[in-house]
Amino acid sequence: MSQAGTPGAKYLEEKHALYNAPRSSKRRRWIILGSIAGLIIVIIAVAVPVALTANKKSSNSDSATRGGGNDPANPSSTGSSGGSGSKNLAVTGGDGSKVTTDDGSTFTYSNSFGGYWYWDENDPFNNGARPQSWSPALNETFNWGIDKIRGVNLGGWLNTEPFIVPALYEKYVNARTPAVDEWTLSTNMAADTSSGGLQQLEDHYKTFITEEDFAEIAGAGLNFVRIPLPYWAIETRHNEPFLAKTCWTYFLKAIKWARKYGIRINLDLHALPGSQNGWNHSGKLGDINVLNGPMGYANAQRSLDYIRILAEFISQDQYKDVVVMFGITNEPQESVMGMEVLSRYYLQAYNIVREASGVGEGKGPMISYHDGFVDRAQWAGFLPGADRITLDSHPYICFNGQSNAAMSTYAKSPCTNWANSFNESMSAFGLTAAGEFSNAVTDCGKWVNGVNLGARYDGTFAGNWPSQGSCDPWTDWPAWDDTMKQAIMQFALASMDALQNWFFWTWKIGNSTVSGKVESPAWSYQLGLQNGWMPKDPRSAAGVCGNTSPWQPPLAPSQTGGSGAGSVPASVSSSLAWPPPTISNAGAVTLLPSYTQTGSVPTLTAATFSVASGTATVDAGNGWANSGDSASMYVAIATCSYLDPWVGPNAAPPSPLCSGAARRAGVPEPLITAVPS
Repeated sequence: MSQAGTPGAKYLEEKHALYNAPRSSKRRRWIILGSIAGLIIVIIAVAVPVALTANKKSSNSDSATRGGGNDPANPSSTGSSGGSGSKNLAVTGGDGSKVTTDDGSTFTYSNSFGGYWYWDENDPFNNGARPQSWSPALNETFNWGIDKIRGVNLGGWLNTEPFIVPALYEKYVNARTPAVDEWTLSTNMAADTSSGGLQQLEDHYKTFITEEDFAEIAGAGLNFVRIPLPYWAIETRHNEPFLAKTCWTYFLKAIKWARKYGIRINLDLHALPGSQNGWNHSGKLGDINVLNGPMGYANAQRSLDYIRILAEFISQDQYKDVVVMFGITNEPQESVMGMEVLSRYYLQAYNIVREASGVGEGKGPMISYHDGFVDRAQWAGFLPGADRITLDSHPYICFNGQSNAAMSTYAKSPCTNWANSFNESMSAFGLTAAGEFSNAVTDCGKWVNGVNLGARYDGTFAGNWPSQGSCDPWTDWPAWDDTMKQAIMQFALASMDALQNWFFWTWKIGNSTVSGKVESPAWSYQLGLQNGWMPKDPRSAAGVCGNTSPWQPPLAPSQTGGSGAGSVPASVSSSLAWPPPTISNAGAVTLLPSYTQTGSVPTLTAATFSVASGTATVDAGNGWANSGDSASMYVAIATCSYLDPWVGPNAAPPSPLCSGAARRAGVPEPLITAVPS
């Protein structure tokens, strides 16, 4: 979610059958054959449902066959792990089945939509799970533009934000340097050794989102999650205080849980070194240092390396059917960077992701580009012929003019404000999805705009914002009556219908330690489900805006990985060549600090899996999909000088930039490992 750092700033998912050899007796042979035939019939009767569920082959099922009803491959609970010494646990189940988690605890799976989970510890990359009867299982093709994305963000989990997880920040809000972003939160935590230091963040990772959340998401009729992930999942450099690499471990858990419940993942690179927008969710509140200012080019080089490392991991066969979309940069500020420079960066990222997935049409993730808060129409025709790219837009109405009008007056606002432009973009650009939206029509809610920045609605936000009254009616959700809840429900349904393919922001808002409750209720899908202002079945949104088929498929073949995909015209590639000649607020790129490709690449490790004794080792991949992608990592040049990556746009570049004696002081080379062969 966009956060305002300055007044008025723009806010914005094998079996074996053993038979004994027949004996010489003809009579016994027929008896045995007859027995075997009977046994086979029994085995087929029992095994077919599981085999259908566990089928690893891709199936291009027509979405019409998934329109409703229980899937025949949905047993309530069947199968066992198998193998010597394995646990006797069910490997699949539907509504009402018992689920056993990693720690041995259990819960009852609730899914009235024909979805079923699948997890076999001896077959951990099986993609047999289905979230709902109308959504394709992971081992089936997701038909972009036909199958609907009905998703939710897991905001505040692996990339924290104060308003989503206020309890983390409230502890340090009165510190000498108050915690206002993950940089200052990490600094305060590291100093607080008596409370566990920086490892407090891992305690948050363990508890804020768990396996049961993924089960609930599938049971809510949702088929995608968008997971914000910061660059420090890979590494940190210099004085960056973040807890490095740990959140990657929990992203691997997310992949496992998503696979278990049939949910697809949109991996969203939410925070870049130096910050791509200056908002608190980018790691540090303040300046923009990606494609802006004296370190803007070097930080972009570093960001592109992280995009490459993530793309190589998720393009592996073990993960590509779960992590099917890659948002390469969340909410870059085009108004600062410039459209041409941002477009060059986007094309370079496209080339990097496609190289990681290997040559060939339809390989690798759908690449999601945020619109940079530029009108969607301006992206029409971007990268013609590119293989499976999608436009990510974050429509919010709560950060501009404020009104004390009743919630019911917003019933059709999404239809009026968003439906036509999303329709047009689906035709002019291709797949267009709302990567974020919420039920908020005001900016009320604790720290929605940032820690202690107040709200426009009640006049406490910096700038000339006339008060519309108290925020209490918009945040005191235990006091909401049925009229208020139905009005919010109507707004949510209209939003879903207008946007067509969407990810609600966000699944969960944590309780405040001060009040003991959620203080930003308009942003929590889970809270709305529990209390009656979010739809139990998101399909009920269809037609709310007056048209049950707002946009007519199909997408162009190149947009879905079909014939001709991936061939960006040479003229386009030439006009958007990398690097850009100049960087905003810094000048010629040749006069700015830059890195060189001489470092080893920190490849991402996979989870390990415990299998029954005597079974084959599970291949979880080596983190690198394309062995032909052998370029080194961008690192500092020994004879050049550098500024702090977070220095801000007003600093002058080092002078001299490079010389035989110059060396950047205090910035050690990153701890990196070799590129896998």
